[in-house]
Amino acid sequence: MKDVITIALAKGRLAEQAAVLLEGAGVDCSVLRDQGRKLVLEDARGEFRFVLVKPSDVPTYVDCGVADLGVVGKDTIMEENRPLYELLDLGFGACRLCIAGYEDKKPVAPLRVATKYPNIARAFYHARGENIEIIKLNGSVELGPLIGLSDVILDIVESGGTLKANGLKVLEDVCDVSARLVANRVSLKVKGRRMREVIDRIHVQIQEGT
Repeated sequence: MKDVITIALAKGRLAEQAAVLLEGAGVDCSVLRDQGRKLVLEDARGEFRFVLVKPSDVPTYVDCGVADLGVVGKDTIMEENRPLYELLDLGFGACRLCIAGYEDKKPVAPLRVATKYPNIARAFYHARGENIEIIKLNGSVELGPLIGLSDVILDIVESGGTLKANGLKVLEDVCDVSARLVANRVSLKVKGRRMREVIDRIHVQIQEGT
């Protein structure tokens, strides 16, 4: 009997887009289209298991070995900073991590940064020799500068519409991010041949789509 390959997927749009690539790689993802409230699903042949989790938890499941593969945003990989193999840039979920705030406001040191990504913020400013005060927020980060809680924010920017609607502007780009395929290091050795088959087929699809 073949070892089951477990794949951790972020619930929602990332899982839907990942399923398209996985099906193109020969993985039966039909259970994902009619999952109901189930969080652990298995294909009809018992070869693949899907675990549906919060995006920020994907690296944890893969790092701890309860998932062999995972699909997660580069921003989450950077923030969690776990020892995973980052295998492929899947190309979807593309956006930017940016510093945003009021263009004409001169903050007093230390800079107050509101963000969902304290580790990324700390590393970004530390690399420039700047000390900052981090204000950890889990939602509506744009409120930080609006109500005087922070000087700037570090957050994901897609269209920039929310920033514009609230009078904020992108001040600096931190990096581009997109969905990535990651793997558990031990799994890649133990289940290497079967996992590589899937990885290689996904890679071919990405190359053909460019």
